[in-house]
Amino acid sequence: MASIEDVVNRQKEGAQFVLSGAMMGLAPDEFDIVAKLWVKGGGNGFRVIGTPHRRCIDGEFFIDRVTVIKDSALRREEIPRE
Repeated sequence: MASIEDVVNRQKEGAQFVLSGAMMGLAPDEFDIVAKLWVKGGGNGFRVIGTPHRRCIDGEFFIDRVTVIKDSALRREEIPRE
C-alpha cells in the first residue's frame, strides 16, 4: 500500500488528486477519521477541496475518498523516530 507521503510527493505543486481509504489500506471507519481531520485543517502538504465522497455501510455514512490539492505551504517537518 502507498503511504500518504508517497502519493503527495509524486504530485506537482497545485495538482488535484484523489486520496482513498482503499489506496492506503485503511478500513472505511479508519479513513473517515483521518479524512475529517484533513477537511478541518488540511494534511501534510495538501488540502481538501470540494465535498468528500461518502459511502453507506450498514446505515452509517463514512468518507471513503477526498479530492485534494497539493499545497506545500502546509508541509510539516517529519519528527525523527528513534
